[in-house]
Amino acid sequence: MSECLWNIMRLTLDEALAVGSQLEIAAINGTDIIPLSPTLAAQCGYSMDSDPWGNTKVFVSLLGCYVDNQTFNLGLRFQMYGDGLSKKVQRDVTETCSYSRWASREILCDRNYMEVSPSHHGCIWKMTFHTPDSKVMVLKDAHRAGYGAMTTPTRLVLRSPYNMPETYAEEVAGVPMEVFSVSTYYKQVRRLAIIVAAAACPTGGLVFTDEVITWYVPRRIPPLISSAFKILETHMGIDGQRLDKTMMAIRRYKLSITESHVVIELPVGSPDGYYKSHAPDYSYHITYTVEPMLELLWRAEDTQADTRYKVLFPITTPLMPRPPHVTENRVPEQKVFNVLLGTFLHDVSLLNITFTTGVLTVTECNARGFDFQEHRFANSSKTFSLQVPFSDEVVLKHNPNPLTTVYFLPLVFGLLILPEQIPFPHPAELEASLEDVVLPTTTGFCDQDNFYISVKYGSQGDNFQIMMLHAGSWRELDTELYSLTDNNTHVSIVVPYTAPDTVFEAVQSDSIRARVDLLLLETPNMWQLNDLSLACNFPLTMTECYPNGTVTALAVKVESVRNLNPKYLTLSDQSCKPVFSNDRFAFFSFNLNSCGTTRTFFDNVMVYENEIAMHHSMGKHQSRKGLINPDYRHTVSCYYLVNDTETMAFRTRPRNSDPKADPGVGQLVVQMRLAQEVSYDIFYQTEDYPVVKYLQQPLYFEVELMRSTDPRIALVLENCWATLHEDRTTLPSWDLIVDRCENLDDRYIVFYPVVADARVHIPAHVKRFSVKMFTFTTDETVLKEQIFVHCDADLCDTTKPDGICSGQCASPLRNHRISSGPIILSDSSNFV
Repeated sequence: MSECLWNIMRLTLDEALAVGSQLEIAAINGTDIIPLSPTLAAQCGYSMDSDPWGNTKVFVSLLGCYVDNQTFNLGLRFQMYGDGLSKKVQRDVTETCSYSRWASREILCDRNYMEVSPSHHGCIWKMTFHTPDSKVMVLKDAHRAGYGAMTTPTRLVLRSPYNMPETYAEEVAGVPMEVFSVSTYYKQVRRLAIIVAAAACPTGGLVFTDEVITWYVPRRIPPLISSAFKILETHMGIDGQRLDKTMMAIRRYKLSITESHVVIELPVGSPDGYYKSHAPDYSYHITYTVEPMLELLWRAEDTQADTRYKVLFPITTPLMPRPPHVTENRVPEQKVFNVLLGTFLHDVSLLNITFTTGVLTVTECNARGFDFQEHRFANSSKTFSLQVPFSDEVVLKHNPNPLTTVYFLPLVFGLLILPEQIPFPHPAELEASLEDVVLPTTTGFCDQDNFYISVKYGSQGDNFQIMMLHAGSWRELDTELYSLTDNNTHVSIVVPYTAPDTVFEAVQSDSIRARVDLLLLETPNMWQLNDLSLACNFPLTMTECYPNGTVTALAVKVESVRNLNPKYLTLSDQSCKPVFSNDRFAFFSFNLNSCGTTRTFFDNVMVYENEIAMHHSMGKHQSRKGLINPDYRHTVSCYYLVNDTETMAFRTRPRNSDPKADPGVGQLVVQMRLAQEVSYDIFYQTEDYPVVKYLQQPLYFEVELMRSTDPRIALVLENCWATLHEDRTTLPSWDLIVDRCENLDDRYIVFYPVVADARVHIPAHVKRFSVKMFTFTTDETVLKEQIFVHCDADLCDTTKPDGICSGQCASPLRNHRISSGPIILSDSSNFV
């Protein structure tokens, strides 16, 4: 069927021919048949719209490439291919239209192109495209670039597809527009003339609600209107066809003009459009599509020239979620599940249902005794119903309490969107009644490092989630964080006492009391089946006092002080902060003659004391200071004998045989590396040297015994020093570590504890310390802006009764010498 709609023609294809077919359209131009590719269609004034069910409409501009511009006679050939290319149906359509009400300028905005046709006499010579910059093309080049340009006896026709290099976007009254502007040079008798033509088409301006689509089009479009104008006619239509006021009222369409916009309102669900089902991410949604038309006729007051402006604007709403509802009409006495699934659009069908035992088609469900039915309604929507007896093996049975039996039916409806054949599932779970169940039980114990928790399954197996108490709230057990073992009757969990889900209840000088809280939670009912609170004491040295006057102290965040942030803890001297901290620990290292440490004598004992607490200052101009949290105060104490005499006893007994040593040959390697951060996770590589640092910026060194898995060997740093040159024997030099201890003249040296992790398997094989970047000077002049750091390392035998590998090493096995550098001082002008 074909219709002449003013300056366009609409051809409607028979749905019976189009369904399930591959459609090809060609233009008939005399004896020539020209296939209309999408590019050629946009260049020549053809567009097509087709819904998913084969309802196809073709729109043709009466000024199209293959339209007789004298009689407006056009022809199209439709070819439909079925399942195979051999099944072809061909139909030719010819139509003649009349259109005598040409305006001085006509602008057409179709789905795929913009067209402007001013009155004109002459032959096109060349064209200048304004983007808004200028680009000149001769006619041949414009056609080759994809633009349409031609003349009729009375009009110049210019056409551009959307999103071409010579078009540009512009926002008018808040509405995005695409603009096509061309200056055309043409030849007339004995003179050369120019005509400037432009088309501007809306690409947006839509506002959606659940009930109404509102389309805003600018009332005044600057690329088209440069002076005062008057709107003479306004028309609204659907699919290119104008609607009168009566039909608009019936359809509840509204057309209005404001000071800045022409506004069209269309109710969502109007019969002129159609709904469509979608399933993004297997979630059911619908859209509504409709194609309104806006047609304006305005007159410029200065030239009295008329412009007819027509826009065909297909609109599809955003995806609207319509999650299906599962309604269970349960009658326990009948022992039948009766479920209703819906509501869906007419383009959704139910293909199959997945049960715990397998997949059944709709036919197989009815043959098995399940009553499946499809219910259609007057508005073309539909629902599906299913009945399943409790006695069938697809129904699961369990006992959540001592009284009744639960009949449980999990299933997945296999739905299909037509005609695209897009599948999407919808799961459902049906439950009928309850009866008793054996609950799971929990037990636990500890060793020196871990909590060991065992969960014994009840009659329902592992139908629960294991939750851990973290920061006052329950969260699911992190299976990647903890070691789990499951043997189908028990699950065993190993939780280190330093894990994030533990809390510290109390701290002693040599131990810490930690607790872990566990909850078994049944889903989806969120029942608390059982719980466990397990607390144990774990050995942990909190304070270490060294003979050289160095003290290390560990502060721990305990449960009773929840708002404590360890990194803000300080010693009595608030400038003495942790050398390492995280959300649970703060590690301090300081000398006894610093950080506000006090000294007291009792008989022949010297007692040094300091206090770890969280202090604060009230402000820059206020002097009052105090504790942020007075509940947390940790005293650090060291005791030294002023005069002490020790008596040692020695006793021997004869050996049964002479000792023998197992001979062996090997090589031990010690390396020193510079870390980028205090975490010691990332190290500078060879190609990174020299490393550039600012003055006072920390340097983090790690010395490691390589290629050894012997836990009886410990590494001790004997001496470390810095030099100006790579030669370790050159002068000047500065001592960093002397006789295994920090140089007391350098208060910036800090030792860091080493714990086992994924990289460090034997902490005794690794030593870590930091210094702050410095330079060698003489008479306040920098000698050289670089340093090299060297160390002598001893390997100690920890099995020797007189060996002290954590301090002085009585029996060194072998001395190793290692160096690192150069480290260059950055320009001092770069810091304050």
